[in-house]
Formats: sequence, C-alpha cells, structure tokens
Amino acid sequence: MQITTLQVTGMNCSHCENAVTAALKDIGVAEVRASAKNSTVDINFDPNLLGLDNIKAEIAEAGYNVV
Repeated sequence: MQITTLQVTGMNCSHCENAVTAALKDIGVAEVRASAKNSTVDINFDPNLLGLDNIKAEIAEAGYNVV
C-alpha cells in the first residue's frame, strides 16, 4: 500500500469532501481523508491496482483540481 497526500483546490465544504471521498472509493482507493479546510486529500491505495494518474483524473472528473 502507498500513502500519499494530494493538494486539491475547489473543495469548500463537507459536501465537496464527501464527493471526492465517494469518487475515490468507487475506483478502489482503500482509505480517503479529504479536508476542505486544508485543501488536501490523504489517500492509501495499492499502486499495483491503481496509478496516481488514475486517482488524479478521478478527482478532476468529480470537479476538483489537483495541484
């Protein structure tokens, strides 16, 4: 497993945090902790199953920007 923190802009509230969390859980991320306050998403994922590019693309598809 790999633990990574991504800077994500556009999250303003708990609904945004939930949207990002749900999107990443749907593609198989093991653990997600999104923080609108800190503009971060902490993820724990298996790099053999998911690439970081896939994760970033999913966040973008949900309407948020990975910096």
